[in-house]
Amino acid sequence: MEAHEALFYERLGDNKVRCNLCERRCIIPDGGRGVCLVRENRGGTLYSLVYGHPVTVAVDPIEKKPLFHFLPGTDILSLATVGCNFKCLHCQNWEISQARPEDVPTPYVPPERIVSEALRIGVPSIAYTYVEPTIFYEYARDIGVLAKKHGLSNVFVTNGYFTEEVLKDMRSWLDAMNIDLKGDAEFYKKVTGGTDVEVVRRNIRLAKKYGFHVEVTVLVVPGWNDREEWFRNEVVEFLKDIDPKTPLHISRFFPHYRMRDVPPTPIATLIRFYEIAREELPYVYLGNIGDPKYETTYCPNCGAPVIVRHGYYTEDRTENGRCPRCGYKIDAVWEPPGIKSLPALHNNGETNDEAGRAEEKGDGENEEAR
Repeated sequence: MEAHEALFYERLGDNKVRCNLCERRCIIPDGGRGVCLVRENRGGTLYSLVYGHPVTVAVDPIEKKPLFHFLPGTDILSLATVGCNFKCLHCQNWEISQARPEDVPTPYVPPERIVSEALRIGVPSIAYTYVEPTIFYEYARDIGVLAKKHGLSNVFVTNGYFTEEVLKDMRSWLDAMNIDLKGDAEFYKKVTGGTDVEVVRRNIRLAKKYGFHVEVTVLVVPGWNDREEWFRNEVVEFLKDIDPKTPLHISRFFPHYRMRDVPPTPIATLIRFYEIAREELPYVYLGNIGDPKYETTYCPNCGAPVIVRHGYYTEDRTENGRCPRCGYKIDAVWEPPGIKSLPALHNNGETNDEAGRAEEKGDGENEEAR
């Protein structure tokens, strides 16, 4: 099987390695693979088994990611490989997220071809999505760096379980993220396969601090994360503390994979959550219910509908990004941002350049799968 040497790992001796791409930080023996099933230790060198092997490439409305405040109304080239670092019981893309590379043979597609295709069809951005994109980071990064050189933007649709080392590296090429905030500590332990919600909360904070455009999705699963107290305190107040203008997507659950016995989320529950969130946050949306009332962006100042959505149809009523009624500037990215300046880091006194060199030395429906 073709392989590409991985980034973000360290050699431990006895031909063991530690992968530092996600916060599982798998210690992998010679011949073994990480939890994601796509990173393999061969004689003390860690390899990506999916570099250049997308299992799907498609053009989607950017609202499908869902991203409502990043280049609204545009299309986006979306791609994924197999594999995931989560084992979510409700994954809607489990056929690819839980697969091994050898289960789904695919031809080699170099980064140049992905960027060329995006330019050919005329989309302004590329999304790394459908599964957790962190697990094919080397491939995404090479595509993304080249895409930036050609004026394209890059988007992660992610479970947010990457390490801070990787998040720092993303600053030079990634523009936007939709990050899942799936539930409380018990939810992460029992539903996602033993992960830690505090890692995700940390990365939402850091992604905002480092200047990424961030939107957050909560998939409401009946009996698991549908308690109003949790939603109010751990989602709404959390985002209000970070940045109340962070768009929040509240999405309806439908039975999938190993949660087929759980019913769809009641519409009344979603509307109640919407009402709770709108008490503190101006940009709140309901997904998977098909009601324009709850998909539309309203002016935080006067309440006028400024970006009207119905499904994936988007009508931008703003005037140069401002409310046509009162002139309020709507918080969104309207043009591809290009290469942004890098904010300073709290990295033991290292400059940005020094930090980058140090790291390089180291050996739909809503996108519920991640």
